Amino acid sequence: MPNLKEVRIRIQSVSSTQQITKAMKMVSAAKLKRAQDGVTRLRPYAAKLKGIMENMSGAGGSIYTRIRGEEKVLLVLITSNRGLCGAFNSNIIRTANRLLAKEFAKQNREKNVKVLCIGRKASEFFSKNKNLYEGHHNDIFGNLSYESAAVLAESIMKDFREEKFDKICIVYNQFKNAAVQIITTEQFLPVIPPSSKEKKKQSIDYIFEPGQEEIVTELIPRSLKIQLYKALLDSHASEHGARMTAMNMATENAQEMLKQLRLSYNKARQAAITKEILEIVSGAEALKG
Repeated sequence: MPNLKEVRIRIQSVSSTQQITKAMKMVSAAKLKRAQDGVTRLRPYAAKLKGIMENMSGAGGSIYTRIRGEEKVLLVLITSNRGLCGAFNSNIIRTANRLLAKEFAKQNREKNVKVLCIGRKASEFFSKNKNLYEGHHNDIFGNLSYESAAVLAESIMKDFREEKFDKICIVYNQFKNAAVQIITTEQFLPVIPPSSKEKKKQSIDYIFEPGQEEIVTELIPRSLKIQLYKALLDSHASEHGARMTAMNMATENAQEMLKQLRLSYNKARQAAITKEILEIVSGAEALKG
């Protein structure tokens, strides 16, 4: 049976932890609402722009649609800067490791795969491997905006234009709801035109002004910047949803632990009182004798 002081200290410790997890849950819930509004507003525009871009990508005239094989690959991993959000970050790292071991195993053996990290958690994991690590952009979530995403997208597009990489993929958590995040791997570059079956479904006869080639040249870079910004917003909302869910579970677990500790405390206190009464009664009986 633990002594009363030990149990009392543990109760105080768990209560303090519960207050922290409850506060973190409330903060994440407030941030989630803003992040969710941002991504849900952008999605229809991004989806429509992506559809137009894919339909028109077959026109040629853009370096971003040119398929050069998969000799040199860049994986862009989007994680968070902070932890305490369940499996949010570990799922991205696990997916990246699976891609390196299976889909891009040949390029990985030849040291032709690089990992660009957006978020401190991915950076901390992959920075130890100098052959893989391309760098990081951990500060982007400090002030997430279309402008900052556009600068990052332009940097990635420049690497593709200069043939530093032949294929670029983004791995991120797509936001579904506060409890569910979908691990998503998307090909960022080169832009893939839709299959013939999809093309029939969404084929639209456009009237081009000033001309198709000029519009494609202008549209594709803009659409790529929007796609990266959407992925960042998705990941940002997913992070707050995952943290809110994790902190809610931690708060409930702390409550359950407090129940058990208070029960242990009451049992120990009752045992101590019973022991004292027995000692008093024994002493009184001894004096009578």
